[in-house]
Amino acid sequence: MRPFRIGIDFGTTNTSIARADGSEVTLAHFAAPAGETPSYRSLLYLEQVREKGRPLVHSYTGPRGIEHYLAADHESSGTQGRLIQSLKSYLPSRSLTGTEVFGRRYTLEDLIARILTDVRIAAERQFGHPIRSVTAGRPVRFVGSESEEDDAFAESRLRHAFELAGYEEVHFQLEPIGAAYSYESSLDHDELILIGDFGGGTSDFSLLHVGPSFRTQADRGKSMLGTSGLGLAGDAFDAKIVRKLVSPALGADTLAHSLKKLLPAVPNWIFANLERWHYLSFLRTRNVMEILSRAERSALEPEKITALITLIDRDLGYQLHQAVQRTKVQLSLEETAEFFFRDDDLELQATVKRSEFEGWIADELDAIERAVARLLESTGIQPQQIDRVFLTGGTSFVPAVRAIFHRMIGEGKLRTGNEFTSVAHGLSLST
Repeated sequence: MRPFRIGIDFGTTNTSIARADGSEVTLAHFAAPAGETPSYRSLLYLEQVREKGRPLVHSYTGPRGIEHYLAADHESSGTQGRLIQSLKSYLPSRSLTGTEVFGRRYTLEDLIARILTDVRIAAERQFGHPIRSVTAGRPVRFVGSESEEDDAFAESRLRHAFELAGYEEVHFQLEPIGAAYSYESSLDHDELILIGDFGGGTSDFSLLHVGPSFRTQADRGKSMLGTSGLGLAGDAFDAKIVRKLVSPALGADTLAHSLKKLLPAVPNWIFANLERWHYLSFLRTRNVMEILSRAERSALEPEKITALITLIDRDLGYQLHQAVQRTKVQLSLEETAEFFFRDDDLELQATVKRSEFEGWIADELDAIERAVARLLESTGIQPQQIDRVFLTGGTSFVPAVRAIFHRMIGEGKLRTGNEFTSVAHGLSLST
């Protein structure tokens, strides 16, 4: 059997898997409604149906999960659904061991394993051989982690999930190192590079030597100078768009009459749930709908509360998230973007300037800059010593993020990699 090497990047938002045969790398592609895609959405949709009078639970992941979620008509069919995303972000939490869905208890590792199993089976079908050994990516610092012990705990849980999914041998490698190997594969000379890997929940940075002189080293750890990371990235940027642009149109700033006073019509925690689109399903409860119904009757701007009720009742979180994503992408290309969301009679529309968006994410930009500064300080490397800055992930296209590296490291040094697959590509080359 040929010594194929497999790299998998299980991300907060997307997952990709690659196979290396020598220096040749092949990415697995997955069936999706819009055509094949090399990135697999890291989500799970559980649906309870009644068959022959008995309740049965079916699970769907990735593109199929989204497809079933969007097609579900729970009221007319009598089925129930639960969409679960961003599972990776809960790995460091010792208090969150799992969840109950339709009366059955699932551990966090069980849920993650369902995604990893489907990814493995789809890749095996394409590659034509079993996948048992894998190099898996992990962030420098897991989302929510506050110590090295938290990171070790998160990694052990992720390892267990891989094992449950049928991966018999799992080697972990830092995700920015995977991105570095991907970049290195195209080099014919040595360089000192700064890697910036932006995921959905984490931003990781590394300084290391790459190139022909280092490619054949048995211990590549010697070429690594240092790492730094923080638990924020694309999801935090999306949340700010929802908070500043969407929530006000849905009544976040609306007041209501209460005992001869004017008070906020809707509790803030409801809008906090809007900022992570997969939480919207959790708001479809009798208690929340009663709160909103009372707010609608007493609000000074009842039409905004009506729009919020419609959004929650129709469970339009995914569609809202897509509109937010389109706006963020447009702001990376142009100075002004149009946010537009419509579902039948519900329509939200607003114009936003790039300068406004950059003001909304100022704290996140400062945190990124501080993380890069810590990396330079801890390694003693001066900006002029760095040959290239290699950025990967969707957030790397945000002009304000790119400006940080132009300002700190120097103009003309920036390179970018494939938005969703460069880490998996490099991980397959790293063993």
